[in-house]
Amino acid sequence: MKPPASAIDALLDGTHADPFSLLGIHEGPEGAFARAVLPGAEEAVAWSLSGKRLGKLTRVDGRGLFEGKVKGPRQPVRYACTAGTHEWLVTDPYSFGPVLGPLDDFLIAEGTHHRLFDKLGAHLIDHEGASGVHFAVWAPNAQVVSVVGDFNDWDQRRHPMRRRADIGVWEIFIPDIGEHRAYKYHVIGADGTVLPLKADPFAQAAEFRPSTASITAHPVKMDWGDADHRAHWASVDARRQPMSIYEVHPGSWQKPHDEGFYTWDELADRLIPYVAEMGFTHIEFLPVSEHPYDPSWGYQTTGLYAPSARFGPPEGFARFVDGAHRAGVSVLIDWVPAHFPTDEHGLVRFDGTALYEHEDPRLGFHPDWNTLIYNFGRREVVSFLVNNALFWAERYHVDGLRVDAVASMLYRDYSRKAGEWIPNAEGGRENWEAVEFLKAMNRAVYASHAGFLTIAEESTSWPGVSKPAFDEAPREHLGFGFKWNMGFMHDTLQYMSRDPIHRQYHHNEITFGLTYAFSENFVLPLSHDEVVHGKGSLLNKMSGDDWQKFANLRAYYGLMWGYPGKKLLFMGQEFAQRREWSEARSLDWDLLNAPAHEGVRRWVRDLNRVYTTRPALHACDCEPDGFEWLVVDDAQASVFAWLRKAPDARPIAVICNMTPQVHDHYRLPLPHDGEWREVLNSDAQDYGGSGIGNLGQVTAEGGAAFVVLPPLATLILEFQG
Repeated sequence: MKPPASAIDALLDGTHADPFSLLGIHEGPEGAFARAVLPGAEEAVAWSLSGKRLGKLTRVDGRGLFEGKVKGPRQPVRYACTAGTHEWLVTDPYSFGPVLGPLDDFLIAEGTHHRLFDKLGAHLIDHEGASGVHFAVWAPNAQVVSVVGDFNDWDQRRHPMRRRADIGVWEIFIPDIGEHRAYKYHVIGADGTVLPLKADPFAQAAEFRPSTASITAHPVKMDWGDADHRAHWASVDARRQPMSIYEVHPGSWQKPHDEGFYTWDELADRLIPYVAEMGFTHIEFLPVSEHPYDPSWGYQTTGLYAPSARFGPPEGFARFVDGAHRAGVSVLIDWVPAHFPTDEHGLVRFDGTALYEHEDPRLGFHPDWNTLIYNFGRREVVSFLVNNALFWAERYHVDGLRVDAVASMLYRDYSRKAGEWIPNAEGGRENWEAVEFLKAMNRAVYASHAGFLTIAEESTSWPGVSKPAFDEAPREHLGFGFKWNMGFMHDTLQYMSRDPIHRQYHHNEITFGLTYAFSENFVLPLSHDEVVHGKGSLLNKMSGDDWQKFANLRAYYGLMWGYPGKKLLFMGQEFAQRREWSEARSLDWDLLNAPAHEGVRRWVRDLNRVYTTRPALHACDCEPDGFEWLVVDDAQASVFAWLRKAPDARPIAVICNMTPQVHDHYRLPLPHDGEWREVLNSDAQDYGGSGIGNLGQVTAEGGAAFVVLPPLATLILEFQG
């Protein structure tokens, strides 16, 4: 049957909703019939992919429409086109069958497809005898979706896609193109509005900003050499392992010049040896996904599946992770499922409707960041995000995710005034849809990737953030492995900022944290958030003159490394960076030429080495049995002392003197008589201190030892037996 003229016009304009019904090979009672759009061609002959001539087509429309009978059944075909003296071949994408199948439809519709990153997006595949790229995108309310790119002159008329009506996914296989091709989606909304070109939500590579196109790319394939590393973490309980995390912004740790970035391979040569030498067990990167705006630090991402092009091709990041693992260092990445930016090439009103976000700004607009909140009540959105977590674990072997802004997800009234939010069905402020998403994500990654861990940045007292999210568990339990201890960070930094003469009146700012230290599996975070936006560096938060600032900082780090919980320190603070951090410049590495700064670096290195090699300091980080107060109430002297212990491990005493006064005959209760070796002293001259100490050891008799407590210092003593 000959299509009406209106259908042909729509086809040639790229606005026909079902181009596969008209184009390609169609079988009929009189044999097979071919129809193709071949712009610029004057003549066209159809050939099978095996080289058999199938028939000549006739141009029936000056805009490039060809029709004609062909031999054989429906099959993929290639057209030999001529125009004057020019000849070229075109393999017809409309002669190929679909790539997605009924099982994909079922799992996508159900929201339980855990391999969406293999199905949606752009994938280099072999299909029905041809090599090419399969494109698939979810846009259920669009009239038409076309792939445009550098392979079709960005012409939306060339490759309108096939709509899988049951699931709202559009797909097309385009033969004879490969990797490194730029593309976007041309979307016509349900009301006929042509939307700005959209980057692929599932793109695994993207152009370097300010360009915003997606890039076709092979899955990251390489010879991984990290089997031993992954097997180790799969075999242990992370709560009982040492975790000292070095938080890094990859664009500013070091820079080749003001406007540039080191590639992942260049960073690997510099950063991995440094982290290993410093004794950190983990690197945690601020978000590595593609994002348009440098000062967002990656927290406003437009390409969750694409490592940022700032640092070279995606496989470079895989090589970095592999290299870190070979050196015994784990890699965590910050992950942002809470919100996304409003850049027009991104997810905003992706098919002309509020698809990934909410229509109502009281649910869907984030007032703090001028971003859009994911619609966690929509199973396709949840599936998009859960699959992204699985993607980083599988494709890039990352060891875990630090999940950003969890508190903003859990509460509908977060940063909102009365009337600016909508209560849940029960009239409360909890966002139960977000809760169910977080539980689903944690269940998925923990079930499929042994050794993987998740860490929540959660600043409220939500119950059970790091409690298992089993089906029978309380509704609130989220299933994270760990939670940032924001209370520890806030209280202890406030204490350290006080003049020592006033600290006796604020003793509880150190002791109070131990009342809840084991309510969750905590990470103690001194993160990038504490050294930006006018907050200054950690060094400049300390009280006193310059000598006292350094002494306070060393004492503070000693307190933190001796305190229950895993450790996190933002880059630059390990050598007492003076300036506030800026993403636009490198850290001030020249400070290491100054003895005071180099002393802090050595102190952090040695803290890490003692912490990681002494089970008493890490094996019971999350268990109350591993902690015991020795001196809790000496507010007048501003002295704190406690015991860290673990089964079959030598106990360790941590003592902090937070005044500039030397206590040269301080009675320290100790649970075991005998020799206690001074394994660390923040006042040692090697670290820039005054050199006051205990000549390497103290002796306990009758349940106590008389010790010398240096000024503004932390001592770590290990029982020798």
